[in-house]
Amino acid sequence: MTDGTRLNKFLASCGVGSRRTCDRLVQEGHVEINGQPCLNPATRVGPGDHVKLDGRKVLPKQESVVVLNKPRGLVCTKADELKRGNIFELLPDSMRHLQHVGRLDRESEGLLVLTNDGDLAHAMLHPSKKVEKEYVVTSNQPVTDEHLATFLGGIYTEEGKLSADRIERLSPRRLSIVLTSGHKRQIRVMYQKLGYRVQRLLRVRIGSLELGALPPGKWSRLTPKEVELLLENPASKKRSPTPSKPRKSRSPRKPGTPPFLKRKKKD
Repeated sequence: MTDGTRLNKFLASCGVGSRRTCDRLVQEGHVEINGQPCLNPATRVGPGDHVKLDGRKVLPKQESVVVLNKPRGLVCTKADELKRGNIFELLPDSMRHLQHVGRLDRESEGLLVLTNDGDLAHAMLHPSKKVEKEYVVTSNQPVTDEHLATFLGGIYTEEGKLSADRIERLSPRRLSIVLTSGHKRQIRVMYQKLGYRVQRLLRVRIGSLELGALPPGKWSRLTPKEVELLLENPASKKRSPTPSKPRKSRSPRKPGTPPFLKRKKKD
């Protein structure tokens, strides 16, 4: 077959797991198409094909995109070997098939996207898209201006050179940090290398979609327009890495603006 959907993508749309997980399941012999075992994740699945996973027929679920305000103390996994609380405990059973796009570590908080739309997840994570993620980070002591410049210039670690794309000082100990890369625990590693300890890390924006007032532990389904905002970085002027005054509080939202999800204002 040349038409249709790749098997790994089809399985992911059925809520089986991430594409990597689906690849493994196919290669281990758990999947059959029209009664025949299939070991190739790239096999095409057409509308008339019947796909089974371990003998159970699977069907695509309606594509869904939700955002969650992840609270501290939960891990981004469905099955944790240490039996720690996880983000899926906050979702209804009908949404347990969704996959998180990227992750926040256990002690981090804020905006997290979950979806069964593999194309959207791929676009959000692919380095070429340079989707911005903005974090508000509080450290255990004031960060010097010299170290702000170091964050922007890059810090060499065992995993390579890590750097921030943009920094804005909010207070002596609080910074707004924008990243377009996705190295594991990147901000915490950079802070540690410079002798600081992160006391709180809150993701407040992905693309042009802001966390706003969505309460911790709550989720919301995105509209098609809000989904577009995830891949649309706000237009912004180059900011100084060491502004002398904290950021002013945001103006009240206009009537008709969703109470917790909103477009990032353009400068």
